[in-house]
Amino acid sequence: MGDDTSSWCSLGFAEPSAVYRSGTQQARHLTEGWMAEHGFCPACPADRLPPLPNNTRVGDFRCADCGEEYELKAGKGPIAGVLPAGAWGAMQQRLAAANNPSLFVMGYDRAAHRVCDLIVVPRHFFIGAIIRPRPPLGPNARRAGWQGCTIRLKDVPAAGRIPLIRAGVPVPQAEVRARWRSTLFLRETAAPARGWLLAVMKAVEAVGRDAFTLEDVYAQEATLAALYPGNRNVRPKIRQQLQVLRDRGWLAFGERRGTYRLTL
Repeated sequence: MGDDTSSWCSLGFAEPSAVYRSGTQQARHLTEGWMAEHGFCPACPADRLPPLPNNTRVGDFRCADCGEEYELKAGKGPIAGVLPAGAWGAMQQRLAAANNPSLFVMGYDRAAHRVCDLIVVPRHFFIGAIIRPRPPLGPNARRAGWQGCTIRLKDVPAAGRIPLIRAGVPVPQAEVRARWRSTLFLRETAAPARGWLLAVMKAVEAVGRDAFTLEDVYAQEATLAALYPGNRNVRPKIRQQLQVLRDRGWLAFGERRGTYRLTL
């Protein structure tokens, strides 16, 4: 995408193809076409995202420069806090795979031919805790016994929901990439330990201020204890994770003892 943002949020460049008869297929054609035309890679300086071949199970786009893969989920209206996903078993396998794609989530206004909101969730934010199984389909369903799942986007820390378009306004690419880089350390952390880091990141964000105290994070102790009922030492764990986040540059010490501030 170049510097000209006049058509950044437009969906109107591609008209529905006669090949796609259903509204769902047409919407997918439009939104994926928009990403191929206007999307850029948040992980590197590449300003285009080539689409993967149709029916690729891993994702929808792969950056030709850095190899980062992406899936796109799009829907009408505001981005929902819970997204429908595919088969539960396949999702579990995908979470464990090295090439689990990062996720673009788009909210669009079809009547206005506009992309209203677009975020990217880097793959290192995907852990089992944000994926929930759905009840299997009943015996009378066409795919009886099939079990889907949902992605609880609302359980992802705000640091992992990086905006590219916010209320119709594009976010500068440099800002998107800086936010992407700020959490890359999570990729070096195994999934169980990463779960604690993400939970503490969300607890920090729940404080609602860039500068905060250790006591502010302790106020989230009950929430963290409910997430990890087997841990009897939640406060020491909070301090440990804050230290990791500080060492990784996501946090910095404040001017007074026991105080912190977000670095972005």
